[in-house]
Amino acid sequence: MIVRPFQADDAVGLHDFFLGLPVDWRRFAWDRIESRGLIERWADNIDYDRVLPLLAFDGPRVVADASLHRRDHGPLRLVGRVKWLIDPEFREVGLGTMLVNLLMDAARDMGLRHVTCMLISELESDAIEVLKRLGFKEYRIPDYGVDPDGAAHDMSKLVFSF
Repeated sequence: MIVRPFQADDAVGLHDFFLGLPVDWRRFAWDRIESRGLIERWADNIDYDRVLPLLAFDGPRVVADASLHRRDHGPLRLVGRVKWLIDPEFREVGLGTMLVNLLMDAARDMGLRHVTCMLISELESDAIEVLKRLGFKEYRIPDYGVDPDGAAHDMSKLVFSF
């Protein structure tokens, strides 16, 4: 397993990874990850100071994508936000924990004071438990999110403070 930052020539592999995820996972993603054009725009506009995207590889195949997002000004400039998706074959083996720890280390090195994550409470309870074990505090917000069909879902905001 190799983990490294996303590079411009990873766009096809990342897009293939996203298309290989279960449809139910893709429909809840923060971005339209099935769009090849979106992934190509990410590749054309890499800015590691704004978004630190990490990819995990099993041989040549992308098996996980994780990212730390930050702002360069404003009241939330010392807060980073993490997101990740993992191939179903590589879940429950510690890969998500490793990726979040790498992003937390990067956040600390950048001088951030907090790291946050927003998850769908009932659908992502396993990820919530992982983050809580890492020291994140959970704040559950009833009916805060909406799925593609318009149904409301409780969301959990998780916050880690250094």
